Parts: sequence; C-alpha cells; structure tokens
Amino acid sequence: MSNKVVAQSKPFAVTLDVGSSLLNKTGTWRTERPVYLDRLPPCNHACPAGENIQAWLGYAEEGDYETAWRQIMDDNPLPATMGRVCYHPCESACNRLQLDQAVGINSVERFLGDQALKYGWTMAAGKSTGKRVMIVGAGPGGLSAAYHLRRCGHNVTIFEASPKAGGMVRYGIPRYRMPREKLRAEIERIEAMGVEIKLDTRIDDIVSARKKGKFDAVFLCTGAQQPKRIDIPLKGDTPILDAVKVLRDTELENPTNLRGRVLVYGGGNTAMDAARSALRLGARQTTVVVLESREQMPAHVFEVHEAIEEGAELQNLRSIKEVSGNTVTLEVMVAGEDRWPQPTGQLETVEADVIVLALGQNVDTVPLKNIDGLKINNGIVEVGFDMQTGAEGIFAGGDMVPSARTVTTSIGHGKKAARSIDAYLCGGAFVSPEKHEIVDFGKLNTWYYSDAPRTLRPMLDVVRRSSGFAEVVGDLNQDNALYEARRCMSCGNCFECDNCYGVCPDNAITKLGPGKRFAFKYDYCKGCALCATECPCGAIKMVVEDI
Repeated sequence: MSNKVVAQSKPFAVTLDVGSSLLNKTGTWRTERPVYLDRLPPCNHACPAGENIQAWLGYAEEGDYETAWRQIMDDNPLPATMGRVCYHPCESACNRLQLDQAVGINSVERFLGDQALKYGWTMAAGKSTGKRVMIVGAGPGGLSAAYHLRRCGHNVTIFEASPKAGGMVRYGIPRYRMPREKLRAEIERIEAMGVEIKLDTRIDDIVSARKKGKFDAVFLCTGAQQPKRIDIPLKGDTPILDAVKVLRDTELENPTNLRGRVLVYGGGNTAMDAARSALRLGARQTTVVVLESREQMPAHVFEVHEAIEEGAELQNLRSIKEVSGNTVTLEVMVAGEDRWPQPTGQLETVEADVIVLALGQNVDTVPLKNIDGLKINNGIVEVGFDMQTGAEGIFAGGDMVPSARTVTTSIGHGKKAARSIDAYLCGGAFVSPEKHEIVDFGKLNTWYYSDAPRTLRPMLDVVRRSSGFAEVVGDLNQDNALYEARRCMSCGNCFECDNCYGVCPDNAITKLGPGKRFAFKYDYCKGCALCATECPCGAIKMVVEDI
C-alpha cells in the first residue's frame, strides 16, 4: 500500500465553468414564484372622488406638501373645502383602524388645501381645443367638471341661479363647518384657470341655451335644493319652515324667523345643521324630533354628538301627529323588525314657537322636461356609465343621478363626467383603467409598524362654539400633519423597507435603487415565500409557476 499523500481536489460542483453549477441555480425547485404588485389601498377604493390618497400621503410624509397637494388636485380641485365637509369614508375603510385608529386622512387633506391657499399654489389650464362646454350649477360637481375640462383645454361656462357660487356647500352647510373665505379662494383659483361663472342666471330651457351659446356639450349638476314637505294637521299660526330655506337665509343674512322654542323635525345632517344654527341665532331652546332610533339616525355620529354638546335636545322614535297653537303632539314609535319605526298609539306633547322641517330634498327637474331622450325616473335623471343622459351630448351628475348625495360624490361625478365629455368631444369614449385587487388587513404584517396614536384636530370649547359661526374644528400644524401622514402603512404598495431583501435565504433579491424597488433573481429563488409572508404591506404575491 502506497503512503503517498494525494492532494484533495476541489469539489466537483465548483470545478465546472463559472455560472454552470446546477447546485447554485435553485430556481428549478419552485412551484410558485413571488411577484411584486401594486394592490389597491382600501382608502383609495372608498373615496367617492377617486383620490389616490396613499400617493399624496406618501409625499406629505416626506414633507413635500406642494407635490402632495398637486397629487390631490389630479382628482379633486377643492381640498381645503373637502378637508372640512367630507365625511371621510376613506377613514372608515383604513386598515389601520383595525390596529389602533384610522389615519387622519381628512385632517391632512385640509392642511394641504390650506397650505395651497397660504402660498398661492395654482393650476394651469390645458392647451385650447376650441370646444365649448356648458355647465348648469356652480356647486361642487359643476366646479369639479369645469376644473377638469379646463385642464383638458376646453372652454367652460357655468350658469348659476344663485348670487354666489358653491351650491349646497355654501347654502346648505353653515359657516361654522365651512368658512366662506376658504370656499371663495378655491373657487377663485378655478376661475383663474379661465372658467367663466355667470351668477344670478337661471337656465329654464337647456336646449335653447345650448344652441344660443354654441356649446358642444352640456353637464347638468344642480343640487337637491327643493325641500320635501309633509302634511301636518295645523291649528293656529305656528310657523312651519323648511330647513333648506333656513340655512340659505342664514347664509344670505336674511331673517330666518327662528325664535323662542325651535323644534326641528328630521334626523339627518341637515336637521343637525338647522338645530345648531338655531342655537347660534339665539333660540331659547332647540328640540330635534327624530323618527328613527339614535342608532339608526342618518346623521353622522359626530354631527349628533356636537349638536347635543351645544345644547340641542334629541327626542328619538317620535313622529309629529298634529300642531295646535304652540303645542306639538308626538306619537311614540318603536323599532320594527325591519328597523323601520312603527307607531304605538301612545301620544305626548312638547311646546314650540317655530317648527323646522328637515325631511330631505328633491332636485328641480322642471327645466329638464323638454329635452328629447332625457329620462327622469322618480325625480332622478337616468345616465349611462359615462354619465351621459339619453340626450346626445348632455351629461348629468351629483344629486340629479342615482347616487349618494354627498359633496365628495358630486366632485367625483364632475371628474368622471369631464373625462367622458373630453372623450366625447374628441370623438371617442373614456375607458376607465382596470383597478388592482384591494389589500385587506389580513395581507399586512402590522407588528412591523410602530405604535402611533392618532392626532386629533383641536376644537373650540362649547361656549365659544354656540355663541357664533366661527369655525368649530381647528387645523393641524406642519409638525403633526407630517406625523399623521407617516401613520399611513402604505397598504398594498412597496415602500422599500428592505424586509424582503433581508429575509431571503437565497440572496435572490436585488435592490434597484431609491424609488425603483427590487427585482427577483428567479434562477436562485426556490419559491419559499418568506418574502411574501414577511412583507409588511402586502406588496408581494405568490403565483403558480408556469410549467
């Protein structure tokens, strides 16, 4: 036997040509592969105006407030207004709500809107197309459509029957919620883009006005300003007023006839605004009679809470049977099986000097009756997916069409109608881009995120609130606006936390540089799914490997 020592050769696997080792390329083991994707954040999905909320929060959390504002302006031309009057369904959908509290999206939007007014940020109109569009109604829907159409380069004229623009934002929402100087400034910014607003101009014949003005298209967006009435047996001369008129007279500084003991009948936000306005105007007592239970009231919870704080008294599950002099007879109701209140026959009385009805509003459809092809069903205008009515070139949105009657919805309708009108004027049809799948809370790893309590906006004390029409809710400042934006978890969209890069056992992920995210090296990825499992925001998905 030889005692010669044989030198150990290199392992066979690494003696092959560089890059040819089958043992290094483990991608063939895979049955699934990870892919980066952009999922749709629930806040974006819930926004009736279609804002890319997560995108502008991202700019805001970097302190780039102007870029954040311009991102909002891609969809919504009234952020300072919407930051005050929107009921922020985005926050109800926010995934962070299941962790601690929703991101204060509405408060950051208001801050950005106010920053734009403070520093005079403006938007430019598009290159002129020579096309002319007629808009009826200078409320949020009409203003939104005009803004987006000007960005497309079309000439726009808005016809408004009231002495000032703003629609129900001005004439239906009191100043303590919507300061008029903010609304006025945002409207003036739209006018500066070349939008013409003709005030005190009611249009009773749409077709003739279109023909006379040589308009290529029309957008109808008059708000629901006709109050609903019910017959209440009345003995005596107790005034019965409409809440819409009361709020309008308050804005116009006309006498409202609110005095003494005021009874408001209704349970929606308009009823709360009427009650709170009555208190500010000197009513000795304000009672709100509500058909529904407290839990079923259509008014938003915070509106009800603030009205009670300011001194309004609620009587739920009651209906008015008759009014005799200053005595109002109420019938006690009970919630039925379908939650609709049922009468009990039990009666009680309250005293009132003035009664205000806040039972909802209708749209004035009289000017629409002679338009060939336009169909009205139960006071609502029928439109297609593109917001066009049955009449060629006439579009409609906002309170006039089947939808939720909110300011945010109207702004979304204005944008959608503008895009459809632009396509119509260009001889085509607007096609909405396909939406990504929504990312739910279960796709997140929330333990990666730091605890961050929500920032609350300051409020005036109750005494100061009820003594006048000063704005009730205060602003965020630059510090807490930045903090609040950073509470966003970037649901469904990679924010380059490097987590996937760090947990990958095969070094199969390449960093592409700031803002460029990562790339998978599929030759080396075994499909273990650690990256997808550990991604904090749900931006990686495992898909079945093609065979």
